[in-house]
Amino acid sequence: MIDVSNFEEQVLAASHEKPVLVDFWAPWCGPCRQLGPILEKLDEEDDRFTLAKLNTDEDQATAMRYNIRSIPAVKLFVNGEVADEFLGALPEPRVREWLKDALPSESKRLLEDATALIDGGDAKAAVAMLEQALDAEPDNADALSMLANLVVFSEPARALDLAKHASRLDASKYTASQGIETIVELLGKRDSADALPDDPAKAPYVEALSNLAAGDLDATLTGLIDSVRRNKRYNDDAARLAALALLNVLGTRHPLTQKHRRALEMALF
Repeated sequence: MIDVSNFEEQVLAASHEKPVLVDFWAPWCGPCRQLGPILEKLDEEDDRFTLAKLNTDEDQATAMRYNIRSIPAVKLFVNGEVADEFLGALPEPRVREWLKDALPSESKRLLEDATALIDGGDAKAAVAMLEQALDAEPDNADALSMLANLVVFSEPARALDLAKHASRLDASKYTASQGIETIVELLGKRDSADALPDDPAKAPYVEALSNLAAGDLDATLTGLIDSVRRNKRYNDDAARLAALALLNVLGTRHPLTQKHRRALEMALF
């Protein structure tokens, strides 16, 4: 822990080497006296950041520079910039959770790189990047969910395990996990699809399952949407649910999502 006397050197310059957590406080501030020991305890436990305390009474210029209107105010500086912040005397568990999310890490960097690769259409390289991220942090729910989406067609059983693990760690991943489960079930239904009841919606649905097994997602979505158009309720709404699951796995920015989402919406109305 350091008491800031030179903000440019001790915080901005130093944060290029290691993140600096700045506690903006003052001696008269009761909540500051509650939060201070928590930050100092975390500083002793975690060597990934440096704790710096800045007395706003003694350095009002810096406090004004960073728009400090109430204290305690905590800002995390990384590479000379504010990366994250919070206000008020949070209890220790919430500070720990905030710090876990705010601090940069190797797995976060790999996840950002993987996202850029996916956006650029290089799924193979993204898979390798996500594997590295999970080696560094096996319980990273974002990496688990993203990897499940990328391998569901080549490794459906593994994708399902990854997606379920992600949803257990993070409830917000439940919908994505359900989408993966739907696709895995579809991949196993090709051989039994011919036994479905006769209906105008059957032929495009069966053809869509065949195209899914062959990895032709464009044709799969075309067939599913055609099936929905012919009979929205056929086979317990299976075509609609399958199309939505596929679009969810592909993501909103995927070209096939942009191509087919409007057609699905129109088929439903």
